Amino acid sequence: MASDLPSRQRDILEGLNQKSRTKVHVFNQTMEVFNQLKDVLSEMSNDLNDLLESENGNDRRVRLEYRDRGKFEAELKFADDVLIFSMHSDIFQFDREHPAWKTDFLKTDPSNSYCGVINIYNFLSDSLKYNRQEDLGYLVARIFVNKDKFFMVEGKRQPKRNVSSFGKMQLNRDELVSIVETSVLYTLSFDLLVPPFDLVKMASVEQINDKIESAKLQTGKRLGYKYNSDDVLED
Repeated sequence: MASDLPSRQRDILEGLNQKSRTKVHVFNQTMEVFNQLKDVLSEMSNDLNDLLESENGNDRRVRLEYRDRGKFEAELKFADDVLIFSMHSDIFQFDREHPAWKTDFLKTDPSNSYCGVINIYNFLSDSLKYNRQEDLGYLVARIFVNKDKFFMVEGKRQPKRNVSSFGKMQLNRDELVSIVETSVLYTLSFDLLVPPFDLVKMASVEQINDKIESAKLQTGKRLGYKYNSDDVLED
C-alpha cells in the first residue's frame, strides 16, 4: 500500500504519477491539435487551388502542395517557399523567468505551464528539392498547447502574441486557420535578400564542385543579416 511507504517514497510516487499523467495528457491534446492542423492544411490547399485554377487555369507553377511527412511533420509548398509544420515529441515547461508565470492562469495552477509545441519553419523550396543541407530555414511561428487546449502563439504578425491571452481561449479549427493564413501571408512577403558582398566574395573549390554537382552553396533568406531586426515591411 502506498500509505505504508516512507514519506519520501510517497512523495516520489505522487510526483511521478501526477507529472506523468499531465504530460501524457498534454501530448495527446497536442497530437489531436496537430492532426486537426493537417486537415486544415489539406483543405486550405484544395480550396485555394480551386480559386487559383478559376483565375489562372491549370498553371501548376502557382499551385499549393500539401504533403503529410509523417506522425510529427507536415509540409505546405507554395511559390518558392515551403512551410514545415513540426510537432515536438516532448513536453516543455516555461522557464521561471518567462512572463507567463506572472499570469493568474499559471499562478492558480502551475500544471498549466506544461505545453506541447508545434513549430512552423520557412524554407526555400529549392533547399529541399536539391537537398542543400547547409541552407537556412526560419522559425515564423510556434504554437504552445496545454492540457486543456488553451494556447499561445509566438511568431511573425501572429495576433495572439501577448502572454496575457494565455488561458483565455482554447485552440479550435478557426484559430488554426488564422495561424496558418498569417504564416503564409508573412512568408509571401519574406523575400530572399542578396547576401552582403563580403560574405560571399570567396568560395572554396569544394563548394564550387558541390554546387556543380548538386547546388550546395549555402542559401538563406537573411544570410548575413540579423533575422530579428531585418524583418519585412508591413503590406
